[in-house]
Amino acid sequence: MSTEDFSQGTGAGEAGRAADRERVARPHHRAHFQQQLMELEDRTLSGIDIAVEQLERAVEALTHQDIELAHIVIADDDRLDGRYLEVHQGILSLLALQAPVAGDLRLVAALLHVILRIERIGDQCVNIAKMIPLAGHEPPVSSEMLDAIGRMGACARSEVQQARTAFAERNAELASDLVRQDREINRLNREVFRMAIEAGEDPEIREWAMHMILVARALERIGDNAVDIGEQAVFVITGLFREFSDSSHPTTETTQQSGLT
Repeated sequence: MSTEDFSQGTGAGEAGRAADRERVARPHHRAHFQQQLMELEDRTLSGIDIAVEQLERAVEALTHQDIELAHIVIADDDRLDGRYLEVHQGILSLLALQAPVAGDLRLVAALLHVILRIERIGDQCVNIAKMIPLAGHEPPVSSEMLDAIGRMGACARSEVQQARTAFAERNAELASDLVRQDREINRLNREVFRMAIEAGEDPEIREWAMHMILVARALERIGDNAVDIGEQAVFVITGLFREFSDSSHPTTETTQQSGLT
């Protein structure tokens, strides 16, 4: 055998061995990718638990006019901001290491969307908490309006928890049911607005009522974010993005093919 033939044969053998090593390593890399993706989903879903805790404390602070608790809600928003950055950067790092297949890509895209919704829920809890010091230690409270806001808070908490379950269990029916609860939050939001308009002429009462309009709006937005998480659950399950409600076409269900099938 000539030196040239030997060299070519050696090169071909090394290339073949490299290809064999790549084929052996590929399942390991795939399993590692799946494990990291599962961990990122767990971190995202536990972020929802933090958001629910923030919501409960914000509503409690409002109900009892607890300014100290309101300050805790505001300060603790850093936890949700940190979770958002952790998941967001984790997903980007994962994408840089390995290109996911279509099903995994749907989950990656959904997690990026969901963690943003969670961060927004935290922001709305902060907005609620900020209204409490503005109202003063002993504001002229309307028990009727406060009761309606309390019911909104309970509905919002239920929606967020149900959105978490729907995503974790890949339950499209449970996700779609979020619209039913959201209608009740929207109804209560309109009711709070009506009561604020009819609050009377006393400047202090009217000022407090305007603050409660902002609180109700924040709770309504939390419900909307929960619905958005439900939409992402259905996207992961079906590969289709479907808006559960479309304000521009309220009687038309909007469905579009995603291309990630």
